[in-house]
Amino acid sequence: MKKFLIYFILTVGAILMMGPFLWMVISSFKSQSEVLMMPPKWIPSTLNFKNYSEAWTSAPFARYFLNSIFVTIANTILSVITSALAGYAFAIFRFKGKDLLFLLFLGTMMIPMEVTLIPNYFILKNLGWLDTFFALIVPWSASVFGIFLMRQFFKSLPKELFESASIDGCTHWQILWKIVFPISKPVFISVGLFSMIGSWNAFLWPLIMTSSEAMRTIPVGLSTFTSEFGTRFHLMMAAATFTTVPIIIVYLFAQKYFVEGIATGGMK
Repeated sequence: MKKFLIYFILTVGAILMMGPFLWMVISSFKSQSEVLMMPPKWIPSTLNFKNYSEAWTSAPFARYFLNSIFVTIANTILSVITSALAGYAFAIFRFKGKDLLFLLFLGTMMIPMEVTLIPNYFILKNLGWLDTFFALIVPWSASVFGIFLMRQFFKSLPKELFESASIDGCTHWQILWKIVFPISKPVFISVGLFSMIGSWNAFLWPLIMTSSEAMRTIPVGLSTFTSEFGTRFHLMMAAATFTTVPIIIVYLFAQKYFVEGIATGGMK
């Protein structure tokens, strides 16, 4: 009975999560009138594949895709590197005020991004980084949650591993590159996926920090379907569908390591 209840709750949760996604995909094949129909119509009368080509050509989505891919890859790589280094320092090094500093790091997670948006805007303006890739990459190059996961994972490793390496004459860099990093693939992939999804889906930050079409990313590009004359929902749904495909593909290939990384990162 207990197992049935668990599976029932999971099934209901899955339906609630998948419902909006299925509605988006189905609506991408509808006409504008069918999308706005009340009561809602699930199955379109005809499959309008032209919605995809029309959505792609109605804005420079090729450029948006290239921007998003470049920014996402850069943010992911930098976030994994900085999280690994900071997480190793918090887990292994001994220095005064380490626990307090780590608590301050975690405390920043409770501050909404909107609170610091204006100060960050003026900082980037003074640096001359507005409407550049620096504004889209540098502020996202570190992740507090990634540091937390890395720290927890490194703390779960046996102390004898580090002690024996130190006795053999290994420096901290050698321990990192030759011992720790090779066995940290699951948590690396978990941190990378979190960074990738957050960077790929970011809307408010690139909207505020960029002003030219050449610097727009995909989420900002989706807003082109909304104007003072209304919203072209059928094209927006089509664009949103092909926007989610890359992330879904990456997640399906990395799902095993993602779950394993979260599990091992939360052990200790």
